Amino acid sequence: MKTTPVASLPIETNAGTFLAHYSERGLAELNFPSGKPGRLKPSTPVTTEIRHWHALVTKAVKAILAGKTPAELPPLDVSRGTEFQQRVWEELLWIPCGETRSYGEVAKGIRKPKAVRAVGGACGANPIPLLIPCHRVLAANNKIGGFGGGLEWKRKLLAAERVTLL
Repeated sequence: MKTTPVASLPIETNAGTFLAHYSERGLAELNFPSGKPGRLKPSTPVTTEIRHWHALVTKAVKAILAGKTPAELPPLDVSRGTEFQQRVWEELLWIPCGETRSYGEVAKGIRKPKAVRAVGGACGANPIPLLIPCHRVLAANNKIGGFGGGLEWKRKLLAAERVTLL
């Protein structure tokens, strides 16, 4: 059952304002800074639970931007993804900070070795970038590949984690 966001809250960082969207299940979406004013959706009153999750997301985003592993993540609501996408996103959570995997390695990790392009599609559809670290997935031969947040963000995140690209 897919859920819809009930609260949207900004995360102020030195790199801009991220926008976190929460459902009743947890963090459902994270948007990169756009350079435009945040588009906060009308939301129900922010519950104590959502405030707690937002504090965790804020700390996690700031840790990742600093090239560190977050101490704790909130519940992640990935229910909007297909079963395949959810498997890919779960696999991405196992890639440690400072390491990368190829799309092919992720495909093998979910036991679908021929689904390399579909893995790329799932990475592009990732609703919670940074926390589900699709920026750590590279094309063959350690090439940067694509990224939903833009290649500049991918380079910036990998550089913060001290990952060297070809």
